[in-house]
Amino acid sequence: MTPPGLRVRVHGRNMQTPHIVSLVLVNATGAELPAFTAGAHIDVHLPNGLIRQYSLCNSPSERHRYVIGVLRDANTRGGSAAVHALKEGDEIHISLPRNHFPLVTAAHTTLVAGGIGVTPLLAMAEQMVLDGSSFDIHLCTRSPEHTPFASRWAAPEFAGRVHFHHDGGEASRRVDLATLLGRPASGLQVYVCGPGGFIDAVLSAGRAAGFADGQLHREYFSAAPVTPVFGDSAFSVVLEKSGLTIEIPVGVTIVEALRERGIELLVSCEQGVCGTCLTRVTAGTPDHRDMFLTDEEHALNDQMTVCCSRSLTPSLTLDI
Repeated sequence: MTPPGLRVRVHGRNMQTPHIVSLVLVNATGAELPAFTAGAHIDVHLPNGLIRQYSLCNSPSERHRYVIGVLRDANTRGGSAAVHALKEGDEIHISLPRNHFPLVTAAHTTLVAGGIGVTPLLAMAEQMVLDGSSFDIHLCTRSPEHTPFASRWAAPEFAGRVHFHHDGGEASRRVDLATLLGRPASGLQVYVCGPGGFIDAVLSAGRAAGFADGQLHREYFSAAPVTPVFGDSAFSVVLEKSGLTIEIPVGVTIVEALRERGIELLVSCEQGVCGTCLTRVTAGTPDHRDMFLTDEEHALNDQMTVCCSRSLTPSLTLDI
């Protein structure tokens, strides 16, 4: 069965850096593409059967194309390698755009990108240029040669707004995040995307400077592999709609246990990053292990990512 979404063709391909490729995707039918908002991503169904999420990094005003940028990960599980193998003319299936990382109205917005984390922030910068909004963007990369979309950043509309920070891979040359962020003025919003450690460092610096959590926005691209934690216990899941109870052993995820019983849930990353499998919890307390929900959303305990999270109580009841 064909999943919802559309068929697109690779119309253009460009190596932005030695390890980052950008792809221009157009509707295979020649029609306009669905509109999207800055910060949105798409699920890309790859020829090897994997599904991966990639941010749209072109201007949201464009309806004739989607642009994604993908880093060839040395520790790839097959996703980034498959993207880099795509050629002009190849056709693939993608989902409709969805946005879990939206821009909010602000007096000023600071964007902080670590390497490939620039992709959703480029679309945000494009949108704020269109809106005439006040913003600046900081690009933290190893060197100019490892900075994606360099020609786009050289455009006149970004003059004075783009700041490059190149550390050559040396910890001693990394940007001073406290200085970069400055003081948490009213109306200032900060968006960060990049490797997990980079995001955590920016968030920590922001909180130390006095930024409220509502001023700090982040999007993770990947999470650490899900492995059993010492002290993990088996638990049961009650499916509210059918009344079925399923045991979840140590080392087996809820998604995997349900799949073994012939119950297929909509999943994508299976790392707790994308939010595709987010499920409502009606009883019990989840053990949240995702990087998608905020701390405030975790505290509510009314939803969970069933691809990786577990239970703090002997039983969970899910709205399934």
